[in-house]
Amino acid sequence: MSYESTTDKCTKPSNFGARHLQAILLFVGMMINYFQRVNISAAIVPMTQPTAGAPYYSWNTSNKSLILSSFFWGYVVSQVPSGLLAKRFGAKYVISLSTAVGGILCFFHPLAAEGGWINICVLRVLTGLVQGTVYPCVHTLLSKWVPRTERGFLTTGIYSGAQFGTAIILVSSGNIFESAMGWPGLFYISGGLSVLWALLFFWQGANEPATATNISKIEREYIENLTGSDNTGESLAIPWKSIFRSSAFYGLLAAHCGFTWGFYTLLTEIPTYMSSVLQLNVKSNALLSSLPYFVMGVLCFVVSPISDLLINRGTLAVTTSRKLFNSIGQWVPMGCLIGLGYMSANEKTEAIVLLTLAVGINAACFCGYLVNHMDLSPNFAGPMMGVTNGLAGVTSIVAPLVVGAIVSNEEDPIQWRVVFFITGGVYLICNAIFVIFGKATVQPWNEPSNTSSTRTLRNNLQIDSSTLTPKEGKEDRF
Repeated sequence: MSYESTTDKCTKPSNFGARHLQAILLFVGMMINYFQRVNISAAIVPMTQPTAGAPYYSWNTSNKSLILSSFFWGYVVSQVPSGLLAKRFGAKYVISLSTAVGGILCFFHPLAAEGGWINICVLRVLTGLVQGTVYPCVHTLLSKWVPRTERGFLTTGIYSGAQFGTAIILVSSGNIFESAMGWPGLFYISGGLSVLWALLFFWQGANEPATATNISKIEREYIENLTGSDNTGESLAIPWKSIFRSSAFYGLLAAHCGFTWGFYTLLTEIPTYMSSVLQLNVKSNALLSSLPYFVMGVLCFVVSPISDLLINRGTLAVTTSRKLFNSIGQWVPMGCLIGLGYMSANEKTEAIVLLTLAVGINAACFCGYLVNHMDLSPNFAGPMMGVTNGLAGVTSIVAPLVVGAIVSNEEDPIQWRVVFFITGGVYLICNAIFVIFGKATVQPWNEPSNTSSTRTLRNNLQIDSSTLTPKEGKEDRF
């Protein structure tokens, strides 16, 4: 079987289609949902310093670390249930409702802060609960909407909304903090945009091509033939036992945990590091804190088409490509963080360059572990994302607490060096596990038994292991 002969069975639709509309909606949705996540990381600095006449509070480093980590207490709990709810009721409805609820919670943050840091922790836990639905729901939608030949580009493009959302909220926060609204305005704006997007997606979003109202027959057949996801997937029993016995799953889990530890350590601590060690003011801090995420968002659109091109031309096996890009996305930042550990306030430019590279090059991971759930099991990508994102979320709880335990003096670059070295070590070990155990072939437990789609699914998914890799055995080689 050749790649061309398989794709010839379905005509590729031209120009802008329904899948692109869904991708744009989800891209914006990722941006808005990251507004909810990141607003506290940006606001924690002016909330604890006198700026622009806004109220501020005497919370110590330990209090702030608990506030920054409390989001993930709820986030971890809701991951697996979210994947199941998305399969049962439809991801469109779950993510629309959760985004709206998260937006409403944003409005209450300024009021909660007046009652003390514990109240903020409670709100962050609740925000984490509703935010835990995002990745399982988006992965469920992607498994239905993204053709395998466009998997790298569309998936990475959608998830890059997280980076652009992070960058936008950070870069705009400085002006908001210095405006009449003060830091509370950041939460009001985040909340309002969240509710608006939820209404828009409820109106224009669709769970799958078969239920979309604005899709052509040609595009619908093209997507359904090249996703490998069974349209009756909501009723399939999830093969948990087989999943947890799979070495490929544990390779994926390790890569996910490594990325999450590094990403959220930097996300939650960059504003504090820049303010305390690099001695930047609030406005400069906001602008430069956003730079790494703009770079990461842009690089998402650079690395993803390269990954797809290398795979579709047969230059790299799918497994090889996933491991290569994930290694670039974790081991290069590891080197940057080691260098960052030796920077001081006298080396602001060098520190900002290393920090920008450490975060920006993480974009390559989106063509690594992030699409690997769909490689292994298109039918159960959402629930699998719920499991790996939930377990990886534990690292999101631990990482800020580790920083709080190590950094007793926020102006001491030596203490920050320890934080960066630990993060680099996590990158090293977790990606090594992915390199050893990771795969990108559809696993046997993906296929439902005794369904009409089994033969079609089996035939279509042979592309991953043979047609995209012309030489026999190439898929299993790193």
